[in-house]
Amino acid sequence: MIKMIFANPFKLKELGILGMNNRNINYIGKLNKRKNFPLVDDKLKTKQIAQEHNIAVPELLGFIEYQVQINNFKHYIKNENGFVIKPAQGSGGKGILVIIKTIGNKFIKPNGVEVGYSDIKRHISNILSGLYSLGGKNDVAVFEKLVEFDNVFDGFSFEGVPDVRVVVYKGYPALAMMRLSTSNSDGKANLHQGAVGVGIDIKTGKALNAVQFDRPVQVHPDTQKPLKELKVPFWDDILLLASKCYDMTNMGYLGADIVIDKNKGPLVLELNARPGLAIQIANGIGAQTRFKKIDEVKYKESDPEKRVLFSKTNF
Repeated sequence: MIKMIFANPFKLKELGILGMNNRNINYIGKLNKRKNFPLVDDKLKTKQIAQEHNIAVPELLGFIEYQVQINNFKHYIKNENGFVIKPAQGSGGKGILVIIKTIGNKFIKPNGVEVGYSDIKRHISNILSGLYSLGGKNDVAVFEKLVEFDNVFDGFSFEGVPDVRVVVYKGYPALAMMRLSTSNSDGKANLHQGAVGVGIDIKTGKALNAVQFDRPVQVHPDTQKPLKELKVPFWDDILLLASKCYDMTNMGYLGADIVIDKNKGPLVLELNARPGLAIQIANGIGAQTRFKKIDEVKYKESDPEKRVLFSKTNF
């Protein structure tokens, strides 16, 4: 595994490590046109455009735009045992409320904490006021159907649905990581909040290395499940979904977050125009090593299936 702590910057460059400044200037700045950012930064728009491109996403239950509509939320969840409320323009997993069970007038979070109607109304109000949004501007509360956990991940995730983050470079899947929720992350697959990141081999879908808070781990901190045993099902379908997101957004540097529903298979949860860099630690390889190989392709492939084949063959 690459040693990231106290490393010489020249050594990091030699290893192909992508740093934050380089990422911001030469990848996000040059490959992602500003006019396309709303397609990614607004989760509601992402979901709507994905449906137009026949890309599978979690079912939309509804959305609320104004404070006077807050009581409407009961209509959206009346037939749901579990559901998710998220800010359309949130980032870093902030403001996402996951409810896994409804008992009467009580709603149960992944950590077992009960909340009531007043708590949910307050949360929606906070979303609308921009508490979790990029730049603090007024936002929209999006209601989604809860993804049903696939039993294949039993023991690999704690009280939450894991997801796969695929970094797509110029349409080619370049790096992949499974993000597993923990007690620290409150049922959310977000590394900044304490989720575990497991590097995934592009060719096979099997686990490579794992990190939590940027430090290597061997087992899940809550379940003690050996992380090396992880193998992601529907792997080719996941890579294809991620590759198609490039055609949908025309963003050359993109993170696609994909979940696996036990009944519906892989679904695109959301997209990220500024994917983080910890995925390099989880994979034990610098991102620029992969990007360079993609840049060497003389004729860029328009067929996402052929792009996936290239990645599986070369990575």
